[in-house]
Amino acid sequence: MSAAELDRAVTLLVRQVGHWQQPRWSAKAGGGNVSRADLVHKLVQEIANLAADAAGEPRREVPRLPSDLALPDQLRVVTTDLTLADPPEPVLTEATAQVTRTRTAL
Repeated sequence: MSAAELDRAVTLLVRQVGHWQQPRWSAKAGGGNVSRADLVHKLVQEIANLAADAAGEPRREVPRLPSDLALPDQLRVVTTDLTLADPPEPVLTEATAQVTRTRTAL
């Protein structure tokens, strides 16, 4: 996998959810017992952790903002952080797989 493939996966997810309003974010994710917002925030945190590891920095908690409408932007930011850290291919592969799994679950 490459950074371009990760970017494509993130773009597809953002297109899927970018227009959602709060009731849609609050709905349960497919086949689970957590909200769609919780699921995407978990993805944001996982990508942020991969970025921190790749950059050799400590992991930090990604804040849960008051509005779930900010989640697509948070995902874009942490994905950019990851690609700028120039991680090895297996890390990009894992990140892309996480984005794809999340998109499927939504």
